Amino acid sequence: MDNDLILLGHGSGGKLSHQLLDDLIIPTLSGIPQSAQNDAAVLAVNGERLAFTTDSYVVDPIFFPGGNIGDLAINGTVNDLSMVGAEPLAISVGLILEEGFSKTELARILASMREAAEAAGVSIVAGDTKVVPRGKADKIFINTSGIGVLRVPFGITGDNAKPGDRIIVNGTIGDHGIAVMAKREGLDLDVDITTDSAALNGLVAEIIDEAGEAVHVLRDPTRGGVATTLKEIALQSGVTLTLDEESLPLKPAVKGVCAVLGLDPLYVANEGKLLAIVAPEVADRVLERMRKHPLGKDAAVIGEVTAAGTGRLQMVTSIGGTRAVDMLSGEQLPRIC
Repeated sequence: MDNDLILLGHGSGGKLSHQLLDDLIIPTLSGIPQSAQNDAAVLAVNGERLAFTTDSYVVDPIFFPGGNIGDLAINGTVNDLSMVGAEPLAISVGLILEEGFSKTELARILASMREAAEAAGVSIVAGDTKVVPRGKADKIFINTSGIGVLRVPFGITGDNAKPGDRIIVNGTIGDHGIAVMAKREGLDLDVDITTDSAALNGLVAEIIDEAGEAVHVLRDPTRGGVATTLKEIALQSGVTLTLDEESLPLKPAVKGVCAVLGLDPLYVANEGKLLAIVAPEVADRVLERMRKHPLGKDAAVIGEVTAAGTGRLQMVTSIGGTRAVDMLSGEQLPRIC
């Protein structure tokens, strides 16, 4: 294989993505250390702490059960700002359209973006539109950037997990990835599986209100899923994270599809889920508070930080053994967001 070529796996969020970032993109552009690589950058401006993030969306198909590329882009940007504890304020939108794309479908996407922004309490304040020749893109790609303000005096970062902390997820995992894949592949499922795409800023505000600086890490497990995201945190914080397989919340339909297709739900993308790593003394309170929120009713404690100094992710299996869990290798589900 030619090592000079970009592969689909370089966009998976897993090992190849990290290699591309660590070996080429980050050293060339900024040199930001791994410990400071979070979902949004935190900037000090005239005494204020601002959060800034950017993301691009190439999901296929552009319409899927429960959502489309437009509301996905808004929700994803809001969530990246929220994961550093920021209050999202404003978003920019860049559209790359393929010649021949339907104006009717574009109108649907734009309307869903406006509705998602209004629901999240953010404004769309700037944008750009480009059109490329037919066959040089795939209908529509969207880039969004977002800015927010941090009103809390403490940091919520990926290098802040501490031994004893509990790991909480706000609901069932793998819903988005399986919904998109089922639509793309035309799977005739007996039950409906819809995306979990949602703006999480309201839920994050509840978590911070309940636990304050005892909230050590927040992260949304999108590309690469829960496993890859937790492995990133383990490396950033230099700790061992231990998952409990029996505690992972999964919809039976998602579990069934994954079993049939040979997919591991730990690596399937989510777009309305967050992982909260919190001090043990507040874990029960945070869990109870999350379960009172519409986006946290299926929240569960799925593991804990068990040791310092390793960067290891492991899981206690349903039969009582322990196995290592690594980042996603290759590309399990391409173009999932």
